[in-house]
Amino acid sequence: MPVSLARLKKRADFLRVASLRKKWASPGLILQVAPFPEGQPAPKADAIRIGFTCSKKVGNAVARNRARRRLKAAVDEVFPGLARLGLDYVVIGRRETVDRDYSLLLQDLRTALKRVGALAAAGQPEPKTPSGEGSPA
Repeated sequence: MPVSLARLKKRADFLRVASLRKKWASPGLILQVAPFPEGQPAPKADAIRIGFTCSKKVGNAVARNRARRRLKAAVDEVFPGLARLGLDYVVIGRRETVDRDYSLLLQDLRTALKRVGALAAAGQPEPKTPSGEGSPA
């Protein structure tokens, strides 16, 4: 079963992830990580929640949107195989995100996941499906 990527959209979620101060900055991006909060309904077992943002330091609206699109593409490529479940992620674009070589952005993302301790364990089991679903009959 593939991992689905859900989006963080509420300001409170972005602030909560930032408040835990677990982050890694690389030339192309900043990655912040926080465990999923207690007391909220849990997302699907196979979901990873990710938020994207860029400040005006990145540039005008065109540059910020381009940076976010590039980060989304990189996350879609890297996270399903490497990111640990049960965490919320915020990816922040930087000035260099717009012009940085795409392969270097992917490398930055992999390095950031490793540095914040969010790499999935090599033997991490696939998320289990509820009984009765997905089993051959």
